[in-house]
Amino acid sequence: MDGIGRVRWSRGLRPGAPGSRPTRLELFYDLVFVFAFINVTTLTAANPTPRGLAQGLVVLALLWWAWAGFAALGNMVRTDQGVLPFVAFSTMGGAFLFILAMPQAFRQTTGGLPGPLLFAVCYCVVRAVPVAVFGWLARSDAELRRGFLGVLVRGLVVGTLVLAAALVPQRLTDDPGEAWLRLVLWCVALVVDYTAALALRGTGWTVVSAGHWAERHALIVLVALGETIIALGLGGDSVAELPLTWPVLVAALLSVAVVAGLWWAYFDTLAAALEQALHRAREPSVRAVLARDAYSYLHLPLVAGPVLFALGLKGLLGGVAGPHVPLGGARFAGFDLLVLYSGVALYLLTLVGLGWRVLRLVRWPTLVGFAVLGVAFPVAARLSELAALALLAVTVLVAVAVQTLVDARLRQRVREAVLAEQLAAEAEQTSWRGRHL
Repeated sequence: MDGIGRVRWSRGLRPGAPGSRPTRLELFYDLVFVFAFINVTTLTAANPTPRGLAQGLVVLALLWWAWAGFAALGNMVRTDQGVLPFVAFSTMGGAFLFILAMPQAFRQTTGGLPGPLLFAVCYCVVRAVPVAVFGWLARSDAELRRGFLGVLVRGLVVGTLVLAAALVPQRLTDDPGEAWLRLVLWCVALVVDYTAALALRGTGWTVVSAGHWAERHALIVLVALGETIIALGLGGDSVAELPLTWPVLVAALLSVAVVAGLWWAYFDTLAAALEQALHRAREPSVRAVLARDAYSYLHLPLVAGPVLFALGLKGLLGGVAGPHVPLGGARFAGFDLLVLYSGVALYLLTLVGLGWRVLRLVRWPTLVGFAVLGVAFPVAARLSELAALALLAVTVLVAVAVQTLVDARLRQRVREAVLAEQLAAEAEQTSWRGRHL
């Protein structure tokens, strides 16, 4: 943080350091979002329509900012020291409650607590906690106070819109109208969130530890990719009662191949290259803008892609395992095929955007893979489920393989730097432990 040395620290709040990495407590916090991503797919699968898809994406975007606030807090202060563990536990509790209320976020069901209001209140509390800690830190620094005021105003406007959406009178319109009105108010809240962050341009704040910031975002991408494996394992409601067949095994292997390709496309080289570029951005405001664009903004679609892919996988095993289903499965339902292909396409396109924004490289094999998916989609609509999934898997794996070959020099340079950093850190830690333990 720019000017972090002027902050009056205490035993309750200890400063982060340039070399800090995510704590176990932050990883524990991320486990809540495993449940969150599963609930997003469940919410959307229950209403497989354009409106249902829009609702799921809006909820995912709201979840993202709830996660990002705690990630930013962990970059400023040590989350496993002082009072921060208790702050984290209370934030996790609020996050779990609004995720639990997510299926009723758009319309109230008969009986029980008001779902939309519970969702909105808990969401606002989760968003307010990091802002409150930031405000406490800013009390002794004029520049931080200016940044805090911008964050505070942004939070108040967003919170007001989210609460207004929850308080839409049920008798104001019919049920579809009520859901649409809530959706519009939430979309306005998201527009305010994103445009305000653009306007602030990182004022009064920067990334204290580039390694922590990059790894936190890489881990949430890993959580999203893991959610696809969970969706594949759970499958449809009746998968556990159906016999294991060759189509089921082939579908599972093809799905894992797609997820493995997506993992490789990001983690093999690009993730480390992004982190190294963030390390090289020494000037605080430049680093803040780069962190905002490459991570706070572009990592949201990188998370949304696997979540959409998981949504398409949700009924796949049930579709190919039924006793009266053809060998290759029936044709994909239009909605399932759309989210399956669009999720992967969104992921690939975001990788292209990251490569250009941070490295100023056009990752043309990945871009071609994205274009091929657009051409292959109408073809896949006429194929069986297994054939459509196989076409997707081949496209992803070929695009990733060619991109890896094209990146050969970059890959070698990046991975050599990563290994050198690991060896140096291990040697330093070994020396310290030999002297002190």
